[in-house]
Amino acid sequence: MQENTGRPQAIADELLIDDDTPSAVPQTGSRKRALLLLLGLVLVGLNLRPALSSLAPVLAMVSADTGLSPAMAGLLTTLPVACLGLFGPLAPHLARRLGSEKTIAVVLLALAAGILLRTQLGLFGLFVGSALAGAAIGVIGVLLPGIVKRDFASSAGLMTGVYTMALCLGAALAAGFTVPVAEHFNHDWRPALALWALPAALALTVWWPQLNTRHAAGRGQWRVSGLLRDPLAWQVTLFMGLQSSLAYIVFGWLPSILMDRGLTAMQGGLMLSLSTMVQVPASLLVPILAHRCRNQRPPIAATLLMVIAGLLGMLYAPTDSLILWAALLGFGQGGLFSTALSLLAHRSPDQHVAASLSGMAQGIGYMLASMGPFAVGLIRGHSHEAWPLALLFSMIAAAALSIGMLAGRKRLVGVKAEPV
Repeated sequence: MQENTGRPQAIADELLIDDDTPSAVPQTGSRKRALLLLLGLVLVGLNLRPALSSLAPVLAMVSADTGLSPAMAGLLTTLPVACLGLFGPLAPHLARRLGSEKTIAVVLLALAAGILLRTQLGLFGLFVGSALAGAAIGVIGVLLPGIVKRDFASSAGLMTGVYTMALCLGAALAAGFTVPVAEHFNHDWRPALALWALPAALALTVWWPQLNTRHAAGRGQWRVSGLLRDPLAWQVTLFMGLQSSLAYIVFGWLPSILMDRGLTAMQGGLMLSLSTMVQVPASLLVPILAHRCRNQRPPIAATLLMVIAGLLGMLYAPTDSLILWAALLGFGQGGLFSTALSLLAHRSPDQHVAASLSGMAQGIGYMLASMGPFAVGLIRGHSHEAWPLALLFSMIAAAALSIGMLAGRKRLVGVKAEPV
């Protein structure tokens, strides 16, 4: 790993973090402005998953209408996840040129455009629009936690929980309502997918006043170098990628897998919606319980066992019990995701290293995560039997557990932040 000194190393070395730059909103602004910022953060967070979770329930319709093969469908579900990793590391550079608020506004426009483009120009629009949406989500996902740290420093934990709840709620709404909308339009998937550009437009409208907020400039910039040469940083990154791989397999393929078992598209979408909604309490409860542990190994092991049990239940359990297995899967994934996020702070000596570790984990980790949905597409191109999927899920979970036991140890990465 130490020999990898190309573009990823340059990205990691050039990350300049200004998340401790004082904000005018909480300290000197009015309470109304702070509440408007909070509402804007929630609405922006709501938009970070619908572009991903809305496709899965209507993927069969899309494939039938456009002639997508299972392998091409796998590529379609993989593309936006890969773009999360490819474009996320660009966020700090864009924020330094435009400011975080303006960058988010521009990227919200790109997100709405990508969602609409998926429904136009045939396969070209479907793939290019998916890539554009994924790139936009990747940039926003990197910037929002820094804004939370900067503007709500005294309640960062609570705000992170609110942010996570917004993510889960957005994903659940898109999974649950896309098929009913498609059926309302005579089983036309295009308006059902285009619908999710409206929340992005609403978020942009509410976010617009933030473009006039001024922050202190030229203060609190830090350079973090050497993360790609640190074994613990790689362990955290690989764990983030592996657990995300399981999450995006669920987002991309769970309804199709359940339709193979005889469920309707509506029922498959509702199962995905239920599983995602259960992530909300888990993302809040598991960190509280994990705080009582000496390290993060116990919550990693417990939540991973829930996830693999839930996935195997989706494949093999009687269909009349799938609600229980969907709930178990969702609780495990919500707790696993929040635990993975907590590692970014627990393994870092300060907030600047944590921010750079977050950029590395999201950039490289999401590229790794994108391989999961693509592998499912390849498998389904050859067989619709359950056992190859069960083997794939088990292998990813076993790898995540092995890496998680290393990343979960009570240690710190061996790098430091230097002021610029």
